[in-house]
Amino acid sequence: MALLVKKPKGTADVVPSKSYMWHTVEKIVSETAQQFGFREIRIPTFEETGLFVRSVGETTDVVQKEMYTVSAAGDSKFTLRPEGTAGVMRAMLENGVMNEGFPQKVYYILSCFRHENVQAGRLREFHQFGCEMVGSASPRADAEVIALAKSVLDRVGLKNIELNINSIGCPECREKYRQALRDYFEPHRDELCRTCQDRLEKNPMRILDCKSAEDQAIAKDAPMILDYLCDDCTEHFEKLKQYLTQMNIAFSVNPRIVRGLDYYTRTVFEFITTEIGAQGTVCGGGRYDGLIEQLGGAKTPALGFGMGLERLLLVMQKQGCDFMEDKKCDLYIATMGENAAAKALSMTAAAREEGFFVEYDLVERGLKPQMKYADKIGARFVIVLGDNEIDSGAAKLKNMATGEQTDISLGDAFVEQFSQAMVNNMFSGLEDELGGLV
Repeated sequence: MALLVKKPKGTADVVPSKSYMWHTVEKIVSETAQQFGFREIRIPTFEETGLFVRSVGETTDVVQKEMYTVSAAGDSKFTLRPEGTAGVMRAMLENGVMNEGFPQKVYYILSCFRHENVQAGRLREFHQFGCEMVGSASPRADAEVIALAKSVLDRVGLKNIELNINSIGCPECREKYRQALRDYFEPHRDELCRTCQDRLEKNPMRILDCKSAEDQAIAKDAPMILDYLCDDCTEHFEKLKQYLTQMNIAFSVNPRIVRGLDYYTRTVFEFITTEIGAQGTVCGGGRYDGLIEQLGGAKTPALGFGMGLERLLLVMQKQGCDFMEDKKCDLYIATMGENAAAKALSMTAAAREEGFFVEYDLVERGLKPQMKYADKIGARFVIVLGDNEIDSGAAKLKNMATGEQTDISLGDAFVEQFSQAMVNNMFSGLEDELGGLV
């Protein structure tokens, strides 16, 4: 029978058998961010549309083509967040977080929404891990944020990931560069796509980020931003390179990186891979020193990055990275009869209070199907309860890996004895591993 409704294009389901991969990544990114002094922040899924137009930029692909905007009777227009930074800065301003002293460092894991072509690692609903640091103009802060991103990628086990960095300057030196781009692209105006023809006057740097193959070919020989940096921006970039070298973080200078959002200034960076096709950016970020002032706050330097979790997982799977094991059932209690079923309830409750993962029959199957189910869910131990076991107050605890059976009390000593069996099983497994290494 065909399904009446299927998931929307560009979305993905995470079924229980795959969720352990997400748990692995979410645990690593959260713990790494916290070790760097970042605290979690959570924001709404949608914001006033003007927030993204103002911050991301009206000439960007995100605003022009990709935003999901909705409205309800009597309300303003709202947009599902296409990225995390703008909403986080709004939340930090609105809630006075920036009054708590600098630097303020926050991280988040959230879903974002962009209406774009669906490709490997690029969905219309995607999930992003992001970090933002507010209050430091120092290139040391740039190096620190890059080091955090690299630490995450190292801890999940990725190989062959390259760091590309660039500087796109401050508003003053960037305006000179924009004029140089206008002069370069003007003779090619008619060859550019319609969108880039509009960008030529408003924001010619966006042409460098165009996905059109024809426009990319035209832009190949365009002027380089590094040739137009002012002395302060040049010094900032040189110090960043110095700090990254001191931290043993390898990098390449790529003068074509401009990032896709208008709020970036000075440092921009990307961690890239060739293992997921054309969409090879695993992490991207940079400075946005003018964004907070643009949103109504005081002039405050800030920087951060976003890391697409779908892309990260895709590369991890391609490279055979390790994931946390999905949690397995510690004990399955198979029952025969009403008395045994009632006893299983109290035993399960007692074991769960001590932190054990315990299951018992909920669909009134026979003993044989129950044992098959216990094997299917990977239960470490099984107890079979019937009238004889209830009367004697003891049962057999079966180790499903070895087949070994031991007696276990069904009374007050049950949880203690089961705990000891789990400890013995753990040490036995460890001894087997060590023996295999000798």
